[in-house]
Amino acid sequence: MDVEKLVWICLIGLAAGFLAGLVIKGHAFGLVGNLIVGVIGALVGGFVFRLLGLSTKGRLGELLCAFAGAVLLLYLLKFVKSKDSKDS
Repeated sequence: MDVEKLVWICLIGLAAGFLAGLVIKGHAFGLVGNLIVGVIGALVGGFVFRLLGLSTKGRLGELLCAFAGAVLLLYLLKFVKSKDSKDS
């Protein structure tokens, strides 16, 4: 993987994490946490899209894919975090 592609993945992931943090309320991960989740979510979104046979075109498509992955990841983290809180 070349450096330019890695930089774009990070930038798109950061934007996706920020947007996902606006959508998923009560996340309590903060801005930096959501940005990190966005970068990881970009990878998750790409994986899920490939599993579903979907593809993206251009930076906007990549952003939508990363956003979907970040929302999914934030939702799962929120679910796990709330479940841990109830067990304590």
